Amino acid sequence: MSEAVRIDGDESAPLSPANDSAKPTACVVGAGFGGLALACRLQSMGFQTTLIEARDKLGGRAYVYEKGEFFFDGGPTVITDPSCLEEVFALSGRKMSDYVELLPVEPMYRLAWEDGKVFDYFQETEKLVKEIEKFNPDDVAGYHKFYNYSEALFKEGYLKLGHVPFLNFWSMIKQAPSLATLQAQRSVAGRVGDFIKDPQLRQAFSFHTLLVGGDPHKTSAIYALIHALERKWGVWFPRGGTGALVRAFGKLFEDLGGKTIIGDAVEEITEVGGKLRTVKTKGGFEQDFDCVASNADIVHTYEKLLGKTPRGRAVTPGLKNKRFSMSLFVAYFATDRKYEDIAHHTICFGPRYKELIAEIFSGPNLPDDFSLYLHRPTATDPGMAPEGHDSWYVLSPVPHLGKASIDWSVEGEKYKQKIYQYLEERYIPDLRKHIVADHFITPESFKKDLVAHHGSAFSLEPVLTQSAFFRTHNRDDEIPNLYFAGAGTHPGAGIPGVVGSAKATARIMAEDFGMGAAYEAMAAE
Repeated sequence: MSEAVRIDGDESAPLSPANDSAKPTACVVGAGFGGLALACRLQSMGFQTTLIEARDKLGGRAYVYEKGEFFFDGGPTVITDPSCLEEVFALSGRKMSDYVELLPVEPMYRLAWEDGKVFDYFQETEKLVKEIEKFNPDDVAGYHKFYNYSEALFKEGYLKLGHVPFLNFWSMIKQAPSLATLQAQRSVAGRVGDFIKDPQLRQAFSFHTLLVGGDPHKTSAIYALIHALERKWGVWFPRGGTGALVRAFGKLFEDLGGKTIIGDAVEEITEVGGKLRTVKTKGGFEQDFDCVASNADIVHTYEKLLGKTPRGRAVTPGLKNKRFSMSLFVAYFATDRKYEDIAHHTICFGPRYKELIAEIFSGPNLPDDFSLYLHRPTATDPGMAPEGHDSWYVLSPVPHLGKASIDWSVEGEKYKQKIYQYLEERYIPDLRKHIVADHFITPESFKKDLVAHHGSAFSLEPVLTQSAFFRTHNRDDEIPNLYFAGAGTHPGAGIPGVVGSAKATARIMAEDFGMGAAYEAMAAE
């Protein structure tokens, strides 16, 4: 197919295929949740879309690992806004419930400290207040004020701006007064501390930024909206695991007539006349497209896929100088007995909080202690493991490869055993006696399997100076038919973030190809 052109040669006019009778053709590179959501939206809108994934399965960071008879969700495993997922199916007149079932998780999280204190994080106000009273009754009034603040952020930062692309500085300036009023320049932990005094409760209401790759003591206070988002929609888990949700998106895309290529990495995207043209893969696939959207790592996209273009060479150095989120060490394991007293999502706080997080983000060494996220999906969906068994993963935030030079081929097994011993002593009795299958990934895995810069788990760190307009734009500033979706672009990481990025990017692409009115009509139904 031929290169996308401007109608009548007018640079302000919409892009369109050279053959006006044909549907515009789009290539989406990378099949994480952002790429899947974008591909489905484009196909629903009338683009003829090809989705290319380098790995042998769809999912990106939501890859499913197989170990004998056990299947482990790679992550992410916390779903906080089902409506953003349902909308992707509804655009084509379909129901998500016909493809996948979401199950409520209750409590949403269980938080545990080494002194034995436990905080169950409920969606329901009355239950949540009782948990707060267990720690400090005087903080109940402060919590209500914090919730009101979080709700204001949610309305402004998520409902109003979360799906709106920031393509120029003026679009950011227009929002500055409201963001300043909400003290977005402050940190999440700082603002939580304005309302809540108990140290452990402060951790309970600020840890969420770690789930999107941010240090709560440095991440913009706008991310405090996550609390109100969870209170509104709760936390959910797909029956059959996150992999079932990935498969649902893949099935929807195929039902819409999209083309999927799996197990073949994009190697190069060529540029002709200032616009992208041909997508080439290592396996020999080669095709011209009217537009290309990358759900791949942003540094990889510019440095490798566009490495032979002037734009790729110009952008790469600046991108590499940005701040990237921490990485992760994740051990997946199965036990031949069930541990019914362990919640689905458990946050295990270690002896340090602020100091530990600072070391994780700055390096240069692997900290001796850790805080952990323990995931037991069989608490919600027993079918995630054979009868009488439990399925798990345990996640430890660690420095990315640019901050700490760690030989994970040596340290990985040691670190895993250290974590197992810790869990055995405090949470899962006799754990190592009952493990029947396990597997782990390290920052090197993120670098190798996901071509993530520095092995970062969440792309750009979500500080204020790397958010909204200051994040990678949903459309490149100079190449008019290059677009982005995923953690590295606006609004950021997490399932609602990357699915929101797909919505923002699809809207731009519709407008660029003269399909804006149809897109708005479809979205309004």
